[in-house]
Amino acid sequence: MSDAIIHFGRDEYATRLAATRAAMAEQSLDTLIVHDPSNMSWLTGYDGWSFYTPQCVIVGGTGDPVWFGRGMDANGAKRTTYLSDDDIIGYPDHYVMSTERHAMDYLATTTLSDRGWATGRIGVEFDNYYYSARAHARLVEHVPNATIVDATSLVNWLRLVKSPREIDYMRIAGTIVTQMHQRILELMEPGIRKNDLVAEIYHTGIRGTPEHGGDYPAIVPMMPTGEDASAAHLTWDDRELVTGEGSFFEVAGVYRRYHVPLSRTIHLGPAPASWLAAEEALLSSIEAGLRVVTPGNTFDDMHRAFIADLRSYGYDKESRAGYGIGLSYPPDWGERNISIRPGELTEMKPGMTFHFMPALWQDDWGLEITESVLVTETGYELLADVPRKLFVKS
Repeated sequence: MSDAIIHFGRDEYATRLAATRAAMAEQSLDTLIVHDPSNMSWLTGYDGWSFYTPQCVIVGGTGDPVWFGRGMDANGAKRTTYLSDDDIIGYPDHYVMSTERHAMDYLATTTLSDRGWATGRIGVEFDNYYYSARAHARLVEHVPNATIVDATSLVNWLRLVKSPREIDYMRIAGTIVTQMHQRILELMEPGIRKNDLVAEIYHTGIRGTPEHGGDYPAIVPMMPTGEDASAAHLTWDDRELVTGEGSFFEVAGVYRRYHVPLSRTIHLGPAPASWLAAEEALLSSIEAGLRVVTPGNTFDDMHRAFIADLRSYGYDKESRAGYGIGLSYPPDWGERNISIRPGELTEMKPGMTFHFMPALWQDDWGLEITESVLVTETGYELLADVPRKLFVKS
């Protein structure tokens, strides 16, 4: 199909494929099957809302990857990947949501068998949102001469260091999320319904900039208010905002599926002393963590610096303090590789990107102030430009 929508050059996809095959060799894999739509896109460019039915990309020992999915989505693969038509396989629609048959039946008995991939060691992403227990059972049943092994996150870890073009896309996403927070601060006032505020968040994020349109986020806006903000992952309702309550806003700017999330907190009316004390602790501990961000240090180093400073103010945080970010699809904008927590000995390298997430959730309120960060040759770069503070609107 002519004029396919490709966001990276063939050389970049070739580099990704070579890295994948090298990782496969380290695990003695003959074939790799990836169901994560982020990994599918990273390997081939595929971009479609089709992950609610079985689909995958298969990497063999030679040649280009193969896209496999619902027949009606095959043209989407032709429009958004660099693959030839021979490497785009659509299965018949009577396999969709059937209790009698499964797409893995078709994959195993046609594509894998025809290409000589039904034997040897086959790696599959066991712990993945998009790979069901039934899919696994049917695959195992139809490739009795193969050894199926867990290859969860094999590709995710290859995505840690971003290419220059990926970084360009994330900087654009950072500009978009900056505008989103500016719009939130402008509109937030007593009497506005939360769903109306969310509508403006989506409008701003998807409108993007004059030069670059935005995309849908892998996670909906998180914006609990008052006691609801003691929980990390509540969304919104149609209640009006009132004076005397605070809300945190965890949203992401997105460009070509590359995400830059950012959280800020806004309090309507004078903030209680407990909030101001928590703000001081968070701001100090964020600075302590960021001072450690430089190539050669580890994410364990960063966590130790952050948590020691936070504890010096009398606070603690049991959950991880951040995670890798980049190319993502629902239901998560994290890359599912590194975490900022004890024992994470991955060394920082230029081109790594992560969401530094030092939030405090108390019994009846919550405060989130975060940063999305790019590791550079000499330190770090913040991917968004929003004042780092607790915002108070009287």
